[in-house]
Amino acid sequence: MAASLLSLSSTALPGASATKRRVAYFYDSDVGNYHYGQYHNMKPHRVRMAHNLIVNYGLTKHMQIFRPRLVEFEELTRFHSDDYIHFLRLITPDNQHEYLNQLQRFNIGEDCPVFDGILELCQIYASASIGGAAKLNEESADIVINWSGGLHHAKRSEASGFCYVNDCVLGILELLKKDQRVLYIDIDIHHGDGVEEAFYTTNRVMTCSFHKYGDFFPGTGDIKDIGYGEGKNYAVNFPCHDGMDDESFTAIFRDVISKIMEHFAPGAVVLQCGTDSLSGDRLGFFNLSVKGHADCVAFVKSFNLPTLVLGGGGYTLRNVARCWCYETSVLTGVDIPDAMPYNDYFEYYGPEYRLHMPVSNMENLNSPAYLSEMKHTLFEQLKQIEPVPSVPFHHVPSTLQTEEKEAAAHDADEDDPVMMDVAGDKQALFMEKRQHVAEYY
Repeated sequence: MAASLLSLSSTALPGASATKRRVAYFYDSDVGNYHYGQYHNMKPHRVRMAHNLIVNYGLTKHMQIFRPRLVEFEELTRFHSDDYIHFLRLITPDNQHEYLNQLQRFNIGEDCPVFDGILELCQIYASASIGGAAKLNEESADIVINWSGGLHHAKRSEASGFCYVNDCVLGILELLKKDQRVLYIDIDIHHGDGVEEAFYTTNRVMTCSFHKYGDFFPGTGDIKDIGYGEGKNYAVNFPCHDGMDDESFTAIFRDVISKIMEHFAPGAVVLQCGTDSLSGDRLGFFNLSVKGHADCVAFVKSFNLPTLVLGGGGYTLRNVARCWCYETSVLTGVDIPDAMPYNDYFEYYGPEYRLHMPVSNMENLNSPAYLSEMKHTLFEQLKQIEPVPSVPFHHVPSTLQTEEKEAAAHDADEDDPVMMDVAGDKQALFMEKRQHVAEYY
């Protein structure tokens, strides 16, 4: 188990049951030391900025703070292929010219460049998601936060969309050791394609993504993409247009998530909180405020389920930090003032020096008629979900355990088709109208 740096009593949180929620927060100070490149949009430094704001608002006093215990590289191959992870360990800026074929094969290039310490960075954020899921399995926390995670585009054997290792999938696999059903929710402006693809053929994981759709990366996430085989109807996609505002987004989010909870009844939730859906993001086209984005977090929290909260996209650094700090306050149930306390990056937030910023006047192209039509389609899809299994959940020990228990858990995994290592050829299933093979079934 990760060593605790700070362990304080939990605070009572508002919500349907007014129960106390124990919040664990995972952070590694090294995460901000990695650089994709001077002109690259992805800046791991944003996580350090968010953490510093969280500290100076005093929110760490209301959480248990953990530095993740780094998992072995082999743990990453519970989803990713051995040769892909081996390549990420091998490649450096100095030797990349020797591996041109592999760079193309694994989609390492402009969007996902070679930089010093690629796999070490992946190891940090993936370890936090896996370790956070293990804490939820152990019932030593009710909510776990890992703002360095949420890299939802990575595939089994290729990088994609600034993502090399898919910690969302690894965290879900950990949760599946205990929970029969896991719900993955994604409010990043980009479709959560890597997670959807990984679980496209299983009914144990439902993926739900609210995203911009059309001529926009990654180009997937049509409302007609609903899953395959046993996973049919367990992929939920709400394609949106430019200008999505708070009123429209929170309305569709609450309605769809409520219906999912009714029909799917998950035992745990993974919530990806990409902030590129905020107004003014460098790569985004939505118009959400920090409060509008956080309303989704508060709504998921109100169901009182074990919840793993992850970061994701977000490319206007000061707004990323603002949003994740405010959402940390929502998750801990602590009210914080709009006026920003002095912090190490205070000058980034000028001239307003406030947590909440006004949105733009961009037009919302999501008409009420369009949103109503999309909701109706999804509600009809969810009616097809099978009733919640009545069989007892099978508890499997968490990843972070003794060697003896690890061996037993490994044996149990081999008997579970969702948990099996996908390296074997028999795991690959080519699906109709899908670009990639399904990784789990």
